[in-house]
Amino acid sequence: MLKKLLLLIIAVTLVALFFHFDLNQLLTLDGLKGSMSQFNEWREQSPWLVIGGFFVLYVIVTALSLPGAAILTLAAGALFGLVEGLLVASFASTIGATLAFLVSRYLLRDSIKQKFPERLAAIDAGVEKEGGFYLFTLRLVPVFPFFLINLLMGVTAIKSWTFYWVSQVGMIAGTFVFVNAGTELAKIDSLSGILSFNLILSFALLGIFPFIAKGIINVFKKRRVYKNYSKPKKFDRNMIVIGAGAGGLVTSYIAAAVKAKVTLIEAGEMGGDCLNYGCVPSKAIIKSAKIAEQIRHGEHYGLENATPQFSFKKVMARVHKVIADVAPHDSVERYTNLGVEVVKGYGKLIDPWTVEIKLNDGGTQTLTARTIVIATGARPFVPPLPGIEETGYVTSDTLWSKFAELDEAPKKLVVLGGGPIGSELAQSFARLGSNVTQIEMAERIMIKEDLEVSTFAHEALTESGVNILTSHQALRCEVRDGKKFIIVKRLIEGKDKELEIEYDELLCAVGRSARLKGYGLEELGIETNRTVVTNEYLETLYPNIFAAGDIVGPYQFTHVAAHQGWYAAVNGLFGHLKKFKVDYRVIPWTTFIDPEVARVGLNEQDAIDKGIDYEITRFEFEELDRAITDSATKGFIKVITPKGKDKILGVTVVSEHAGDLIAEFVLAMKHGLGLNKILGTIHSYPTWAEGNKYAAGEWKRAHAPETVLNWLEKYHTWRRG
Repeated sequence: MLKKLLLLIIAVTLVALFFHFDLNQLLTLDGLKGSMSQFNEWREQSPWLVIGGFFVLYVIVTALSLPGAAILTLAAGALFGLVEGLLVASFASTIGATLAFLVSRYLLRDSIKQKFPERLAAIDAGVEKEGGFYLFTLRLVPVFPFFLINLLMGVTAIKSWTFYWVSQVGMIAGTFVFVNAGTELAKIDSLSGILSFNLILSFALLGIFPFIAKGIINVFKKRRVYKNYSKPKKFDRNMIVIGAGAGGLVTSYIAAAVKAKVTLIEAGEMGGDCLNYGCVPSKAIIKSAKIAEQIRHGEHYGLENATPQFSFKKVMARVHKVIADVAPHDSVERYTNLGVEVVKGYGKLIDPWTVEIKLNDGGTQTLTARTIVIATGARPFVPPLPGIEETGYVTSDTLWSKFAELDEAPKKLVVLGGGPIGSELAQSFARLGSNVTQIEMAERIMIKEDLEVSTFAHEALTESGVNILTSHQALRCEVRDGKKFIIVKRLIEGKDKELEIEYDELLCAVGRSARLKGYGLEELGIETNRTVVTNEYLETLYPNIFAAGDIVGPYQFTHVAAHQGWYAAVNGLFGHLKKFKVDYRVIPWTTFIDPEVARVGLNEQDAIDKGIDYEITRFEFEELDRAITDSATKGFIKVITPKGKDKILGVTVVSEHAGDLIAEFVLAMKHGLGLNKILGTIHSYPTWAEGNKYAAGEWKRAHAPETVLNWLEKYHTWRRG
């Protein structure tokens, strides 16, 4: 900090001395003309000294962002001629600009990064990809204040060497114009005469040229990508979508809504994993399990505690009924009525425009489309444990069918994985009568959340009867005397002592992997790295082939898949006119344990990792009237804001209905509304949503203007006489 302050003082002192001694008068057109005879005398006497001195002066003026760089460029032409003057001015201006760039980076970047971390991160990401290109286009147009470009680029993450050589090349055209004009200094009456309208227009066109060139290059890139394929002269469809999960359904729906001819291909059940194996059935069983738990603890509501009487088979039957009740929303009939052609079968890419469909009822159909969207989703990952195939297992996909005929929940259930899916199902089955052991390799469950949230979740699951083993690694599965065992070892004690756990059923919930095989991706050379590799527009290697949903990531949520589906549809159908980058700035998610954990944006650990100067505002639900009436006071709202500001960087809600409460914060973050706006919004009483308002009130109270309040107290005292 002291070094930065010293550098700032030196820079300010030099600038002050420059203006104090009226040196700026020397760097005017009249001053230059009046000094030329003296400069020429000095040059005849000591040519190298004059060149060196001029070079240093030019560097200093540019480095300090002083006015007069244009005059010095003219002087270079007048003193040294076109060739020599161009060399001197070009290198001096670039070195000076780079020094200004480095000073700006040293003095400003860290503080700006702390104040605007998200914005600067987004700028840095863009600069990393195309910073040199945009700097080059700015340098081509001398009407842009070059000193401002130097300072602003210093705040970004562009590499110093990139800044230097791009500036060296980019400024050469403008430098040439001024140096050339300087060779005929006597004919120049004003700087505006140098930059005439026609010349400015020429430079503007020069600045646009790189974009035109980039477009031409992109055309050639596309031709190179498609060179081994023959593009159809006509297409059967505007769009083909493979996969009828959330991403594929939204994509095809939007395509049909704008009257495109679209075919949706699905071999399995409509609605994908979410409807049939994930969100819908899991939330149905969570509800049944929660009711059972409430019966056990009826005293919380003024009732008698009781043992819930139920048939597990009926619980599972209700789960399947819920799936059936929701299914019409995603059905073939509904989407057909919406204008989508639904084909039941397996789709495979044959070339960039052709899909071969192996129909479920036999036979093959081949269709062509101008745009193809891959939305095949993901499947549960099964760890390659020795013996796991012999002992058997279920996943979040298969348990619904396998457990449907059981008269009671599995007596001994082992859940592998401490993430959201594993935690939700572990708690639910424990409440429905299973003896559940949950195994997690990490040091805590729900590792992506803050430590206190993980601790809260751990306690909630333990209270429900789950035996949680964190920092334990699964080694193998065995069968002995007709009994199944999983062998694990603890990771943090420095011992290799093994522990064996007997189980009836093993549930693998250690994550999900994208469905990449069998769709022709490999044959077409479409890059995959656990997921399909796309650009920010969801385009794959082939600009007409898009991907959306879990097959892409980076978030494997139904609502994100639907979000991507919109972009895939719009970019696929209208990208030749206008393309849209996928917006991942505000992504909420909820883990539906009891109480729920919902989050959007940064948590505290994220803020620490990013070096953000943040503060925390908390509201405890034990203070909320509605939570008290529902005997559900466990939980809190935790808001992350920049220090002293009400801008919302992230929110974590732990409570009943947390998944619903988070929506207000999502809306606020999406549209740049701060906590003051939430505080000023009327919330119905008594509702859970009031918690959001009270959290905003806690922030306001912590930032009350004490000085103003002290004066108001004195004012009111005076008013009382």
